[in-house]
Amino acid sequence: MLARERLREDGAAVAERLGQRGADPAQVRRWVELDEGWRRAVQQAEELKHRRNEASKQIGQAKARGEDAAAEIAAVGELKRGIEKLDDETATLHAEMLTIEQSLPNLAHDSVPVGADEAANREESRVGEPPRFDFQAQAHWDLGPALGILDFERGAKLAGARFTTYLGLGARLERALASWMLDLHTEEHGYLEVLPPLLVNEDSMFGSGQLPKFAQDAFRVEGHGHYLIPTSEVPLANLHRDEVIEEDRLPLRYTSWTPCFRAEAGSYGKDVRGLIRQHQFQKVELVQYAHPDHSYEALEEMRSHAERVLQLLELPYRVVCLSTGDMGFAAAKTYDLEVWLPGQDAYREISSVSNCEAFQARRANLKFRPADGGRPRFVHTLNGSGLAVGRTLIALLENYQQADGSVTVPEVLRPYLGGVDRIG
Repeated sequence: MLARERLREDGAAVAERLGQRGADPAQVRRWVELDEGWRRAVQQAEELKHRRNEASKQIGQAKARGEDAAAEIAAVGELKRGIEKLDDETATLHAEMLTIEQSLPNLAHDSVPVGADEAANREESRVGEPPRFDFQAQAHWDLGPALGILDFERGAKLAGARFTTYLGLGARLERALASWMLDLHTEEHGYLEVLPPLLVNEDSMFGSGQLPKFAQDAFRVEGHGHYLIPTSEVPLANLHRDEVIEEDRLPLRYTSWTPCFRAEAGSYGKDVRGLIRQHQFQKVELVQYAHPDHSYEALEEMRSHAERVLQLLELPYRVVCLSTGDMGFAAAKTYDLEVWLPGQDAYREISSVSNCEAFQARRANLKFRPADGGRPRFVHTLNGSGLAVGRTLIALLENYQQADGSVTVPEVLRPYLGGVDRIG
């Protein structure tokens, strides 16, 4: 969530900037009105409580002197009713304030391009050249079934649309990619591997920004109050919820390989073929808890860690800075890494790397204690895919395909596949 101090002190500017993110500026103005009424009611209630306390003392003194205190008792009763009315008012105002706060996205960093949608995204760089084939490139939804490693029909039979079954070397390749990515991030990039629960509670979903705004995109386990994780960012970003971390422990770096589950409620008709947009997929996630003074350095570092995966796999890609209208709800700045897919003749997202600043930390009450003994401050949280495993498998099939329909296995993965150098 946004800092209340920011909303109070600079409401007009915040409203304008949130308008660039597609939020309704009127919500900020409404929040400011509610806040003024709430603080006024709180102050009035405190004044009445002080008067009640003083009157109660006088009643005690009058009784001690043997005097009639009926008038004073009646006055205290009137004050009590006034306090109860004001307490109800403050509770109502505060509840509406919280509803608005929880619906407002993060403020974009000054370096983020302003625009309504992806058309305003800014390309930062391109790495590698798309392969040139002397044959018609196939998409993975044709290559996979022909090789006997992906079965879309059986996935649909088992679970419905947007589920896939991996077979043989397809399953092994998915596992090899994840194991290799984890080894890279833990051994070379300094992340601690975590195997978190795949079911999380509402507090965890709220802390990472999934609830309440994106409830329709989540799979909820009815009767238990748990949710299947849409990404392991959710448990990793909540590992230290309601804790105070010592400054000398920062930054904390975590990585995890988990299945991810998304209802994709708003994407009907989009990417219905193949593995691009599934209800269940696997991802290697990267999360950092950073000092606020160094979180943008951490963002560039995390981006380089995700890029390193693509570089070692020798996959062509580009880096895009998302615009204010295309960023995720909790992000202050996001880079998308888009890999080239010859079968689709397009760059497609394979990783998003974001700095959420203190947005998630406020929701999760996640702070650090400065080394100088100052008051605890909110940490900055960052997250990124390192990478989406299924989409990496897509990129390998399409970029390493051969004229005979086989697929060459990149050298870095062969040790993870028992020396297999070709899928045919």
